[in-house]
Amino acid sequence: MSGTGSYIPSEVSCNSSFVQHEFLDKNGSKFEFTNDVIIEKFKDITGIAERRYAKTHLNTSDLAYFAAERAIENAGIDPETLDYIIVAHNFGDVKYGTIQSDTLPSLSVRVKHSLGIKNPKCVAYDLIFGCPGWIEGVIQAQAFIRAGIAKKCLVIGAETLSRIVDKHDRDSMIYSDGAGAAVIERTDEPGGILSHESATFAADEAYYLYYGKSYNQELDDDTRYIKMHGRKIYEFAVTQVPLAMKSCLDKSGIDIKDLKKVFIHQANEKMDEAIIKRFYRTYKMQVPEHVMPMNIHTLGNSSVATIPTLFDMVRKNLIANQSLEKGDKIMFASVGAGMNINAFVYEY
Repeated sequence: MSGTGSYIPSEVSCNSSFVQHEFLDKNGSKFEFTNDVIIEKFKDITGIAERRYAKTHLNTSDLAYFAAERAIENAGIDPETLDYIIVAHNFGDVKYGTIQSDTLPSLSVRVKHSLGIKNPKCVAYDLIFGCPGWIEGVIQAQAFIRAGIAKKCLVIGAETLSRIVDKHDRDSMIYSDGAGAAVIERTDEPGGILSHESATFAADEAYYLYYGKSYNQELDDDTRYIKMHGRKIYEFAVTQVPLAMKSCLDKSGIDIKDLKKVFIHQANEKMDEAIIKRFYRTYKMQVPEHVMPMNIHTLGNSSVATIPTLFDMVRKNLIANQSLEKGDKIMFASVGAGMNINAFVYEY
């Protein structure tokens, strides 16, 4: 990964902005607790104190383009030399104040257009794989490169989840907007992806995340919002993700003691802490200090954008007590709608 970039929206939404919301349970009833109590419990579980929202005139493809520009500049490449542009997202462009998703043309094509790339052999496509979409895009990019059909790929994760949340659902406080990108290219230097793992659990788990109607029963039944079975997702993630991470690390040949950083999808602070603890427990180890960077406290959960954004911030020393050095062995891991899980071990 020769260059990274991210776009952090400028609109900050603090937890206090939800005090006047009318939160309802799934049956449309009011909670017995005040919003202050609901928000306090929410922060204790998720760790989220703030989240970022895109300005009303910007869409997911705009955020993706901004992150892409920065990654290309950071890599110091000519965008015309890109062989692939892969954009991971889940909901396309949802214009502010509307309920319709727009994916025609694809977001990747929009990004290529905005970048001004003329080369028709630069192939642009979208990837929908839930929150693990950016990781899956990187895995695909390295497959193209190792197969000899590509030399340079741009992989972007972007989302504007604020546009598809039910404001009457407490879970709406989790979601945020953002974009992160990386240029992956063939070099003669050692390093890169050492191993990867991907899986889809769709028997009982397919609809743990889904599109559902508002908890406000007076609103239009045909309008859908992002919904989730939080407890089921938590139990699934803390059980299956550590196993996938272990399988990935074992395939890499890297000793757990040599793993310097683990970049986990910023979904929920307590869940991520449980995942990392169980992962290290499989090796009968305690979690080393500073091994798991986090930015969920101020940026919230921006789905496919969390990991590339987090990685970009650590690369550029924008998170306290977090940095990377040449040769560091690091891991990326994510879980999300599908239910999909993936990971890769990387030599920086």
